Amino acid sequence: MTPDPLLSIGELARRTGLAVSAIRYYEARGLVRAVRSGGNQRRFLRSDIRRLSFAVIAQRLGLSLTEIEAELATLPLARTPSRADWEKISGRVRGALDARIVMLERTRDLLDGCIGCGCLSLDRCALYNPGDRASRAGAGPRFLLGDRAADFGEVST
Repeated sequence: MTPDPLLSIGELARRTGLAVSAIRYYEARGLVRAVRSGGNQRRFLRSDIRRLSFAVIAQRLGLSLTEIEAELATLPLARTPSRADWEKISGRVRGALDARIVMLERTRDLLDGCIGCGCLSLDRCALYNPGDRASRAGAGPRFLLGDRAADFGEVST
């Protein structure tokens, strides 16, 4: 017996682990699109399980909802996405994830020391960022963003 190609919002919630209200929110944002039954109830394609599962995982990986919407917009709504469809998304998302991994590793490694924010509040700031030289590169945590003390002139020892 072939399963029904359409799911109620409750069934979709059970399959994805999302609250019904979250599914309605994602529907309002265009990540999934419901069709209406004869009784005017929302029905979702079985392939929406994958779309919403991707959204859940992508958010946990740090992608913004805007990034997720952009990726899901490349998938067909009228058919189940193919392996090739998902591989294209994977290729695009991989670069963003790799950049986040680098940032996370750098943050982990610098978290207990100076991250080059220019605050000069740590004793080490006078050593690595004398006179707040890092501010020449712009706002924010310069060393965390990839700048090095050596980029701003000689480092005192």
